[in-house]
Amino acid sequence: MTTLRPSRATDGDALVDLWRRAVDATHDFLSAEDRQAIDAEVAGFLPHASLVVAVDDQDWPQGFMLIDGSHMEALFIDPDVRGTGIGRQLLLHAVARHPQLTTDVNAQNAQAVGFYQRMGFTETGRSLVDSQGRPYPLIHLRHQG
Repeated sequence: MTTLRPSRATDGDALVDLWRRAVDATHDFLSAEDRQAIDAEVAGFLPHASLVVAVDDQDWPQGFMLIDGSHMEALFIDPDVRGTGIGRQLLLHAVARHPQLTTDVNAQNAQAVGFYQRMGFTETGRSLVDSQGRPYPLIHLRHQG
């Protein structure tokens, strides 16, 4: 049973570890240098961010998302439980609160692109670089709620 709850200060290390494992499982297109730089940014930011965390019955994080206004900045799932519906549960939670939810997805992350399309998102545009100007094209998406 997966429960959604707000993040806590004590979740920091577990969430950074989850993020690292999720990125290593899904973002093989990142250069080693960019992966290291992004890791440093995330490790400094994530433990203090206001997140929605999916936890198991032992209160251990299985996934999380970051919403800013009606834009989902991040959705990451523990690779050990990918495909079990946790991403869907988090996304449905967000869409219930923000029917016109927007997000960006790396164009090279084909599994994530397919997931968002199956969840009712449509493309609204593209960027040749990510939000930090790195050479990782983004697809901009909006939920058709």
